[in-house]
Amino acid sequence: MTRWGILGPGRIAHKFAKDLLTLPDAQLYAVASSDQQRANEFAQEYNIPHAFGSYEDLLTLPDLDVVYVATPHVKHHENVLMLLKGGVAVLGEKPFAMNSEQVREMVETARSKGIFLMEALWSRFMPGILKALELAQSGAIGKVVSVKADFGFKAPFLPEKRLFNKELGGGSVLDIGIYPLFLAYLMLGKPATVKASANFGSTGVDEQCGMVLTYSDGQLALLDSTIMADTDCVGVIQGDAGQIRIHSRFHETKGITLKQTDQSAQTFEFERTTFGYDYEAQHVMNCLTEGKTESPLWSLEDSLNLMELLDAVQAEAGIVYE
Repeated sequence: MTRWGILGPGRIAHKFAKDLLTLPDAQLYAVASSDQQRANEFAQEYNIPHAFGSYEDLLTLPDLDVVYVATPHVKHHENVLMLLKGGVAVLGEKPFAMNSEQVREMVETARSKGIFLMEALWSRFMPGILKALELAQSGAIGKVVSVKADFGFKAPFLPEKRLFNKELGGGSVLDIGIYPLFLAYLMLGKPATVKASANFGSTGVDEQCGMVLTYSDGQLALLDSTIMADTDCVGVIQGDAGQIRIHSRFHETKGITLKQTDQSAQTFEFERTTFGYDYEAQHVMNCLTEGKTESPLWSLEDSLNLMELLDAVQAEAGIVYE
């Protein structure tokens, strides 16, 4: 049985908790909030035995196996380091931190202490994404020549909330632009060049951003993110002998379609009854059981590379945080 703690009982934490309840070897063991009442309410809803009104109190539980960090982006670095220095394994929400310098410190701390750390990039563990990667790597569509991906939704304009609040790490790129970038990185690796342009709203956050990545082997990634409109949210991996289409919303897809040149299309479906956070949670538990300190599917090097990509996009687009 793996005893889980949750740090930051917000919207995503509720989804994660519900999915965790579907795993027979997982126990929701503790929750910590900056507000004792919120922690108590969360604990009551999911029958969690320990509820704390401060994050540090999680370290008082000697039998806690791993903590899921689900606080706002700007707190990830601080929260993860606190847990690692306290000897606790961590699954930290994406983006892993605000910049690659912070991620590098987190990675170095985890490695020096020999403690498990993984970024909660749940898409990496979705069956549909796994199948798309398998097909692309097998040569099913020939040489991959391009990746196209968009992620957009029309967000209600609430300046005080995280999404439009620069002090809380708001904006489209860090919140959802990370998913198209992740798909390009997964399929094509690190690019040779990064170009990006963003539009900024009244609160100073990037409300939409277009990204173009080029690769030394002649490949191209065309990506965009927006919090101003509902977009298709589709991923397309184009090869010189076919195409893989990752159905909407691609980052949590339930299906992909393979279309090879001169052949009928094949659709692969991956139905589920959960939100999809259970896949990454089960992977973390497998890693812990096997004594691993890093994921073989989404390593700390991968997280660092992706954060460096986000840094490059923000530098190109003029997106700056304090």
